[in-house]
Amino acid sequence: MDADQDKADEVALALMYLTLQEDYAAEQAWKGYDRDILDRLHAKGWIHDPKDEAGSMAFTEEGLAKAEELFKKYFG
Repeated sequence: MDADQDKADEVALALMYLTLQEDYAAEQAWKGYDRDILDRLHAKGWIHDPKDEAGSMAFTEEGLAKAEELFKKYFG
């Protein structure tokens, strides 16, 4: 099945907002998502580089605002 990658990225970012936690002065969420999606979110500037071994990833400031906006759009 062909999927709209931009929509998949948006929904993934919105869902990450559900697992948002504040750790080490950074807004983070669990990164149990497809690596291609995480790489695209990083390329868009919405998350910091997800390639470390941590189980969570950190939002950028822009990404956190976008995640909240998309969460409201899709689930609000």
